[in-house]
Amino acid sequence: MDHYKAHFTSDTSIEGAVVSTFNGGCFFGALGAGWANDKFGRKRTIQIGCLFALWGGAMQAGASNVATLLVGRIIGGVAIGVLSMTVPLYNTEIAPPKNRGFLVGLTQQMLGIGFIVANWVGYGCQFIKSDVSWRFPLGLQLVPAFLLMVGVQFLPYSPRWLLEVNRDEEAKQVVYQLHGKGHEEAAELEYQEMHDTIKAEALVRTRKLSALVSTPSMRRRTFVAVGVQVFCQFTGINGTSYVGSSLFLANPAVQVINYFGPTMYASLGVTGSKALLVQGIYGAVGPIANIFFIIFLLDRVGRRKPLIFGAGSFVVTFSILAAIVATNPPDSPLSNQIAQRAGIAMIFLTSIFFSLSFGPVSWVLASEVFPTSSRALGTMVATCSNWVRQKFRFLGFFELIMIDMIKAFNTMIGQVSPIAMERIGWKFYMLFVALNFVDLIAIALFFPETKGKAPLTFIMLS
Repeated sequence: MDHYKAHFTSDTSIEGAVVSTFNGGCFFGALGAGWANDKFGRKRTIQIGCLFALWGGAMQAGASNVATLLVGRIIGGVAIGVLSMTVPLYNTEIAPPKNRGFLVGLTQQMLGIGFIVANWVGYGCQFIKSDVSWRFPLGLQLVPAFLLMVGVQFLPYSPRWLLEVNRDEEAKQVVYQLHGKGHEEAAELEYQEMHDTIKAEALVRTRKLSALVSTPSMRRRTFVAVGVQVFCQFTGINGTSYVGSSLFLANPAVQVINYFGPTMYASLGVTGSKALLVQGIYGAVGPIANIFFIIFLLDRVGRRKPLIFGAGSFVVTFSILAAIVATNPPDSPLSNQIAQRAGIAMIFLTSIFFSLSFGPVSWVLASEVFPTSSRALGTMVATCSNWVRQKFRFLGFFELIMIDMIKAFNTMIGQVSPIAMERIGWKFYMLFVALNFVDLIAIALFFPETKGKAPLTFIMLS
C-alpha cells in the first residue's frame, strides 16, 4: 500500500472515488446488458462482459496516474455490471427447478472464492517493495476474465432465449442435452411447456420499462427483485470488509460483497499487516458458510425465511459492534481487548449470516421472479438497483418512480464509507442497524416464497 499511496494518493475522497466510479460503471454495464441479452443472447453477452473486464483490468494494472486508474475502474465496472446481471440470468434459465437455488447460488460461492484469492494476494503483495505490489493484484483479474470468455464458448445457449428468437429446434436440442440420456420424456415435457409459454408471452412482449409496473402483479415482482438487491446494500456487508484499499480486490466482482474491513479492524485496535492477515482468514469464512447453505438448505428452506433471518441477525451484530467500538476506542489505554476481539467476531458473524441469507438468495430471487417475457428487462433493472447512481430524466413517469426508489445505494456506500469511518466512527454502524430493521419488516410483509416453482415461467405473484 505504501507504493500505491506514493504513486497516487492516500486521500480518503480519492479512495472512495476509486470504489464509487467502479459502481457507476457497474450501473451502466447492467443497463446495457438488458438490451444485449435480448439481442445477442446470454452466452454472447457474457463474452462481451469479459472483453470489457480485460480492457478495464489492463488499464488499472498499467495506470500511471489517478485519471487512468479511474477510467479503468469505470470500464471494469461496466464489465461487472454486465456479468452480475447476465450470469445469474443464464444459470436460472438452464437450471432445473429442483436445483435452481443451488446452481444460481453458486454465483455467490464463486464471488467468495474470488474474495479469498483477492485477500491472500493482497496480503502477500504487501511484502513486495515496488509498484508490483499493487499492479500485480490489479493485473491478476485478467486471468479469470480470459478463462470465462473462452470457457463459456463450450456451454449451450439458453433454450429460453433460443425460443424467443425462433430458433426452436436448437432450443429443443439444448433441453435434451441438459436432461441427458434416459430422460427424454421429462425433457420433452419441459420443452413443450417452455415453448407454449414463451410463444404466448411473445405476443405481449415489450421492452418498455413501464411494463414492469403496468399491473399489480408486475409491480410486486419488480418490488421484490429490486428490493432484494437494494436490501443487500442495506445489510452493510459492503462496509464491513476491504482489503487495505479497493485496489487490492484482484477480481473486481468481489466488490459486490466487501469494501472496508481493515478500516473497521483499525477501529478495534487491529492494524497493519495483522489487519490484512485477519482479513485473509475472514475471507474464507463466508464461502464455507455459503457452500453449506446452497447445498443443504437453500432448496429446502426456500428464499423468504433466510432473508428474514439475515436481516434480523444484522440488526443484532451491528448493534453489538457499535456498542463495542463506542465503549472501547482503539486509541484508549483503557480499551478492553476481549471486547475488541468480540467486535472482530461480530464482523465474522456478519459475513457468515450474509452467506446464509442475502448472499446467495439475492441472485436467485431477482432472476427467478419474472416471467420469460420480461426476465431480461426485469433482471436488468434489479441489477441496476445494485449499482444505480442517479435519476435518468429522459425516462417516463413510472420509470422515474422506480429509479427514484433505488438510486445510489451501492455507489453512496462506496463513496462515503471511508469518510464516515474516519469522521463519525461507531455511529456509522447505527445506520445499518436502522436499515436492516427496515429490511426485516419489508421482507416479512411483502416478499413471497418462490422455491420450487416449475417451470419458471409459471410463477404467479398476486
